[in-house]
Amino acid sequence: MALPKPNKTLTLSESSYIVEVLKGMALTMSHVIKNLLNQDFRTIEYPDERKPMTARYRGAHRLLLRPDGGIKCVACMCCPTVCPANCITIVAGENPDDPAEKFPVSFDIDMLRCIYCGFCVEACPKDAIRMDTKIYEINAYNRQDMVHSKAYMVNLMDGLKPEAGAAYHVDKNLAPAGYTAEAPVRP
Repeated sequence: MALPKPNKTLTLSESSYIVEVLKGMALTMSHVIKNLLNQDFRTIEYPDERKPMTARYRGAHRLLLRPDGGIKCVACMCCPTVCPANCITIVAGENPDDPAEKFPVSFDIDMLRCIYCGFCVEACPKDAIRMDTKIYEINAYNRQDMVHSKAYMVNLMDGLKPEAGAAYHVDKNLAPAGYTAEAPVRP
């Protein structure tokens, strides 16, 4: 069934959209004039000055450690199950000291596929993974380096991302919750 055609014919100004184009140009010129008169531009001198992050900002993932030095993750597979991008890969193994407890033999996150939704953090029953690093400079020269491994995420704050660790040592307010400032900064 065909849709009925409208009976109204458009006038010359309506059919050429001249009125709407002029309204858009007037709005653009009002913004230009306002910015020229105000002259209060906010500029951040990156990388010397960092953009302030909110407390809820989701940055790079990090894995937390238990007090005995082991990883909190028990390879329960909740985070790869809930991940909508399927970017988390965990290979589980049995703990030789306690056969009832599992641990991740490998824990990899493909950061090129990650959509930073935070579902993995919310699903973790052991609070083993967090996204509170406030690191937004996630970059690499090839795809393989964008797959963050277990070792990378454990040592993220001081090891393999030294500029973040150095920034957190200088300004304690930038550091995520639970960050220990006593850890040495590695070059």
